[in-house]
Amino acid sequence: MKIYDITLPIHPKMLHWGRKPEVEVVESLANGDASNVTRWRLGAHTGTHVDAPAHFVDGATPIDQVSLYSMIGPAIVADCTGVEGEVLPEHLEAAGVAGHRRVLLKTTNSAGPLKEPERAQTWVGVGPAASQWLVDHGVELIGTDYMTLEHHTRTDTWDSHHVLLNAGVLILENADLDEVPPGEYELVCLPAKLVDADGAFTRAVLITRD
Repeated sequence: MKIYDITLPIHPKMLHWGRKPEVEVVESLANGDASNVTRWRLGAHTGTHVDAPAHFVDGATPIDQVSLYSMIGPAIVADCTGVEGEVLPEHLEAAGVAGHRRVLLKTTNSAGPLKEPERAQTWVGVGPAASQWLVDHGVELIGTDYMTLEHHTRTDTWDSHHVLLNAGVLILENADLDEVPPGEYELVCLPAKLVDADGAFTRAVLITRD
């Protein structure tokens, strides 16, 4: 068995949308306390995380009620490293996405913008036409390798988020696929069970078995 950890490390200097995580030392052995204890202040969408339908749809399913079956099981890492700009339906078809319920798109983001400490000016995103294609083909979870699935030209309108989350498709963002070869895997993605939350940070791994 080989495990690929596709989770970004969480720390105060990490790539982050808006306010970065903060860490407070509550107790420490160095100060004579019985143990080391820290308190972290971070958002639900910190690092590698899952967007629940409630992120963009009032009254929709929050993260603690989404189906584990959508986040655990066979998945494809689709090679979209040749895509510039927005991922389109023809890119998904060429990458062999059809027939898969859990899809992770490996783009040039993984080796580029995802490795930078600050938000890039441009990155590869999933267009609304491709998002509708995913809905029409029964995809339950779509993963991408940047802070947001949206293309950088759509972060005012959030077109793809509306298409996907209104259809109940979960969105995994900030998946680090740099060291993961395209192909078929077993995905295990377990977001924190934050009650009634719009999303949650997650530990996500891809597994291959002999």
